[in-house]
Amino acid sequence: MSESPQPSFAIEKIYLKDLSVEVPNGPGVFLEHAAPSVDVSINSNGRALEGGLFEVVLTVTITAKANEKTLFLVEAAQAGVFRILNVPQQDMGPLLGITCPNTLFPYVRETISAVTSRAGFQPVVLAPMTFEGIYQQQLQQMQQQQQNPKPN
Repeated sequence: MSESPQPSFAIEKIYLKDLSVEVPNGPGVFLEHAAPSVDVSINSNGRALEGGLFEVVLTVTITAKANEKTLFLVEAAQAGVFRILNVPQQDMGPLLGITCPNTLFPYVRETISAVTSRAGFQPVVLAPMTFEGIYQQQLQQMQQQQQNPKPN
């Protein structure tokens, strides 16, 4: 009797794929005394490579404004290469949409904090988070799109 191969998950590499920092209104923005509004956007996507390897990229975009002026814009794309073997197809979505981004988040969080500080601003410290809710929202949006296709 032959046993099924055991599922396995391993981190092969975690790396910073892309980083952008803009201070478009410098140095004038450093003279502003108004409290900034900070907008945070988070996106995650994954793709199959070869031999059981998958790349997942977690992109965080931070935009800070005060008095309608952009103080700074930071975008960091933290990526990872993960080896995923013998995992049932129905479990791949949660693995790529929840587990991998949860693994990458502390790295991108630290990058955002360090970069905003080095740009001359108070560090932006992202609140701890998990990706279960985001994954569920993405699933619901896909289901709605399938149920209500847009007419051509």
